[in-house]
Amino acid sequence: MDSTTFLFIIEMIGTAAAAISGIRLAANKSFDWFGAYTVGLVTAIGGGTLRDVLLDIPLFWMQSAWYLAVTAMSLATVIMLRRQLVRSDRILFIFDSIGLALFCVIGIQKTIAAGYPMWGAAVMGVITGAFGGVLRDILINEAPLIFSKDIYATACLAGALVYWLVMLLGGGYVCQGLACAATVILLRVLALRYNLALPSLSAIPVNNNK
Repeated sequence: MDSTTFLFIIEMIGTAAAAISGIRLAANKSFDWFGAYTVGLVTAIGGGTLRDVLLDIPLFWMQSAWYLAVTAMSLATVIMLRRQLVRSDRILFIFDSIGLALFCVIGIQKTIAAGYPMWGAAVMGVITGAFGGVLRDILINEAPLIFSKDIYATACLAGALVYWLVMLLGGGYVCQGLACAATVILLRVLALRYNLALPSLSAIPVNNNK
């Protein structure tokens, strides 16, 4: 499998997973079909759009109708399996984590292919993975998950480090991508299982007795 085919496959899987997570949340807010499709599409392409703008390369979704079509198929899937997909928070977690992990891989690989160093690719991996979710949460009027205590962007950074390590060890692009994605998903699962979170930054209480 060449790198172009591998990247296309994980993009389509990531697009479907991210779109379903967005559409599922839109269904919780009783959006109509068009509104749910819009939220799903923004979730799927938001991070990659910002990445391509920052890298000054053509927008990926303007070059192929697959992203719009996969989002439409994701909407149809949620409509047909509404009872199973909408009511379970675990389903949202699964699709959100898969989309986050695969988009992180895509962001890293596309940034490296554009000639940027690994540290820049790590940043773009986080942006590609997480920014679509930020836009999704804003559209449905929720606090963005990335800014809460949940292990989200941190998982992408860890995945990027594993990607770099596998690269240094001479692993191929498939091994690099799979190791990165597995790390992101594993950290998300462990965070949920053991209630792991980053410390919150809160204001220091003022002592009025002084």
